Formats: sequence, C-alpha cells, structure tokens
Amino acid sequence: MAEETGQPMIEAQGLSKFYGNFAAATDVTFSVPRGEVCAFLGPNGAGKSTTMKMLSGFLAPSEGVAKIGGFNVATDRLKAAELLGYLPENGPLYPEMTPETFLQYVGNTRMMSGAKLRERMTFVAQQCALGEVWGKAIGKLSRGYRQRLGMAHVLLHDPDVLIMDEPTSGLDPNQVRGVRDLIRTIGETKTVLLSTHILQEVHAVCGRVVLINEGRIVFDGPTSELGSEGTAMENKFHELTGAVPSAA
Repeated sequence: MAEETGQPMIEAQGLSKFYGNFAAATDVTFSVPRGEVCAFLGPNGAGKSTTMKMLSGFLAPSEGVAKIGGFNVATDRLKAAELLGYLPENGPLYPEMTPETFLQYVGNTRMMSGAKLRERMTFVAQQCALGEVWGKAIGKLSRGYRQRLGMAHVLLHDPDVLIMDEPTSGLDPNQVRGVRDLIRTIGETKTVLLSTHILQEVHAVCGRVVLINEGRIVFDGPTSELGSEGTAMENKFHELTGAVPSAA
C-alpha cells in the first residue's frame, strides 16, 4: 500500500488524546507523502511528542486513526511497525551492551540474521560514525554517541518511514551536519517526520512544516511560508503560538 511517490506514508486522521478533562491533542489531521521531510514544530507541551507516540503506536489515541504506509497502527500494528523507524527524544538503550551487541540484538528481534544483518549493521555503523565506539559499553558513551546509536537503531531494518523526536540533540556541530546530510539523503526516497526546536535545522532539511499549539494544528505549509531566515521564522512561530522557540 502507498507505494507511489505522493501517496501518504504517514497519516493522522482526527487524532486526539485526553487525560480526564485535559486534551493533550485535539483532532490532529495531516499526512506526509513518500519522499518528503516534514518538520513537526510547536512550543513545549504543545502535543508534539504525544502525536508522534500515537503515530508510532506507542500511545493509543482517545479518538482518531493513525496510519503508516496505509496500515492502521492500532489494528495492523506489526505491518505498520515493519515500515517504521521511531526515534524518541530519549530512546531506551542498554548500558551494559556495546553498539555492536545492541544492534545485533535489535536485528534479531526484527527477525534479521546472517549476511543481511551484518550488511545492515556495517551500513548504519558507517552512516552514524560509530566505528570508534563499536566495542565500548553504551553506558560509557557520550550523549552524542548514544544519539547516533539511536539513529543507527531506527535505520537498521531500512524502514520506509522515519519519525524522529529531536534527532540532533546533544550532537556537536560536525555531528549535526552529518545527521542533517543523512536525513536529506533518506528523504529523497523515504518519508521523514522530524520534531526539533532548532529552526536552522528546519531550513536545512525540511521542505514543509506542520505546527501544533495547545494540541491543535495551527499551520501546515511550505517552510518558506514561515520565513526565509531564522529571525523571520522565530517571529512567525511566536505569532502562531504565542511562544518563542528555544535556541537548542
């Protein structure tokens, strides 16, 4: 399903999440086609992470439907999961493992083995620059290396869809550039939904922005409509949300 360019690979159809009388997200509706890198922006507490968790199947919506590649995340969870790589802001890692043993374990849980798994492990290790720490305990790695390992984790099974929450958090400028280049390359053939507070990152890699505030979509359009440079985008962000985005 949804194999052709332009067809939706990520679909939020009226997604809402309620905790008693509090609405974390209300009637969130948008879709992202194959080959698009879309920024998902909003101030802290706006509903970004809640929506991303509903789209990835980690949180059940109170109302609405989430689809990945045309598969309903609630009723076709395994098929949707095969197409999806999800990177939460603070993804779980096992401190006693090494990047090599962790990726081996992740691959095995996805029924990958043999030459195919070794090939993918080599590829993601190179793409995410993990060679220097390949055999080092994860618990002893810097935040930047742990973030790169998280990227390697979600790329390992070569998913068609990537949902990433703050993927460059904790990285130095050179590492940030490498991750941005990787996201741009991935976005040529796959679908990427990217949450970030760094507006420079949005200009660098995203062609479209979906902006959420107080649980509702308040903007959905080309990145250029938010401004041609950082200050203009900050001003537009403030206008739409009544909040100023953080610088990191």
